[in-house]
Amino acid sequence: MNEAPVILFDGICNFCNEAVKFVLKRNKKQNIRFAAFQADAGHRLLEAHQLPATSMETFVFIENGKAYSRSTAALRVCRHLRGLWPLCYAFIIVPRFIRDGIYNWIAANRYKWFGVRSACMIPTPELKKRFL
Repeated sequence: MNEAPVILFDGICNFCNEAVKFVLKRNKKQNIRFAAFQADAGHRLLEAHQLPATSMETFVFIENGKAYSRSTAALRVCRHLRGLWPLCYAFIIVPRFIRDGIYNWIAANRYKWFGVRSACMIPTPELKKRFL
């Protein structure tokens, strides 16, 4: 499959929105697309990959037709970033239960630590083409 990779994220989470901005700045090929879980495109992608609508406790990375979540998704995204970020993929050797345990702890506290928005982020006109 040659479809562009897609990140599905919680559009009202400040931490998630900052993570999207981080990836937008560092995605070397500018090929990653984005969709908020709350958007129609996000709902369609969740449904297409048989993921529950309650997936907002994580983010989902769809690459080559396969959906990844939690720490695996984050590490796979790192491979698409410039600089030293692709080296983070080496952490894939850490057992998933450990990686996801840390991920889940951050995810469970992200609203408390970083807050929420009243609405999803609206991309600038030049970035709009990268959002579904």
